Amino acid sequence: MLSMVGLLSGLIILIALTLRGVNLFIAAPLCALLVAWSGDMAVFPSGGELNFLSSYMNGFAGFVSAWFFMFLLGSLFGKLMEDSGAADSVARYIVAKLGMKHAVLAVVIACAVLTYGGVSVFIVAFSVYPMALSLFKDADLPRRFIPATLAFGSVTFTMTSAGSPEIQNWIPIKYLGTSPYAAWEVSLVVAVFMAITGYWWLKRMITQAKAAGEGFVANADDPAVLTRDYPHPMTGVMPLLVVLVCSFTLHEVLQQSALIVALLAGVVSLLVINFKHFRDLGNAINLGTTGALVAIGNTAAVVGFGAVAKNTEAFQQAVAVMTAMPGNELLGAAIAVSVIAGLTGSASGGQAIALPLVAPHYLDAGVNPEQLHRIVAISSGALDTLPHNGYVVTTIRAICKETHQRAYWAMAALTAVVPLVGVMLALLLFIFF
Repeated sequence: MLSMVGLLSGLIILIALTLRGVNLFIAAPLCALLVAWSGDMAVFPSGGELNFLSSYMNGFAGFVSAWFFMFLLGSLFGKLMEDSGAADSVARYIVAKLGMKHAVLAVVIACAVLTYGGVSVFIVAFSVYPMALSLFKDADLPRRFIPATLAFGSVTFTMTSAGSPEIQNWIPIKYLGTSPYAAWEVSLVVAVFMAITGYWWLKRMITQAKAAGEGFVANADDPAVLTRDYPHPMTGVMPLLVVLVCSFTLHEVLQQSALIVALLAGVVSLLVINFKHFRDLGNAINLGTTGALVAIGNTAAVVGFGAVAKNTEAFQQAVAVMTAMPGNELLGAAIAVSVIAGLTGSASGGQAIALPLVAPHYLDAGVNPEQLHRIVAISSGALDTLPHNGYVVTTIRAICKETHQRAYWAMAALTAVVPLVGVMLALLLFIFF
């Protein structure tokens, strides 16, 4: 009982502290320590037993080890796009051709194309942010909606859809023997629904904010608007295409390492194509490196909390209860994966914990593996975007330099509420058709 109270209290306190802007390097370990203490876990290593310090640091260090080069190259790519003027050039071209009213749509499409092309959602945010900032500035749109716009194009109708090369669509294959195109007909309907509904809601929120007198407000650390000779828009599009093509063609061969090659190719192509247009290349590299360290550190701090929570008795009991729920098996799987993804702050983490337990049970019960694959994938991308989620923290704080109070609620509407409705739609389609 105490362990469950501690687990829930730790999660609630972490969410509350995150919303109040408390530094995650302080908040996450403290909340994890509360979870460990209530779960009767030793604080320091002693005789090889499970302990807080090892669990937290293994989660923290494991994330840094797996993602450091992606964060580094992604951050460098974004800063070089910004410093060379390539991001501004693309933004100005889009506004000139489509008009200010399509600035938001342009950002959503850019994120969707890169995500479905195999670029990690973390890296998509780094890559598209400079262009998004320029578009929102030129269109005089409230910048607090940039994180929601980036997230909507990345982690909703693309990340968990059939055919997506993102890991959230590939983890179920190992346990269900399916393909990344499992239940593609229902996936297509749900993706179109989420795309249309989410975009309408996003535009409505921005329109209401504009009507209330909000507009774009520059930050002190925004890139300075200087009179300059902007490069051709294609100099910004071509490096993005390089990243997209490389990640798509190398994904099956190199798996996660394909992102490193793709981003490195993008950075090199930017340097070659736009070399004469850089204002301060050395400073851009320094800022990109520092930004990568802050971003990956914030995310790893939350991953460490999830690693401690995952090792408690209360968490194991909660998983057992959710994966043994009576009633429709697809509904039970959706609830289990959603809740576990919320507890761990990770869509892939929720799948990796739930699938080994639910997959054999449901397959033995005769559940269609393709339907189970799609339900698990879509539901993993809903409650995972609670305030302490690593992607949420990185996008809002490290990349967009916003606060949770200003930016999170719009993001939650698009990345939690819309996918939850999408899960319900998928369940209805599988049950009745």
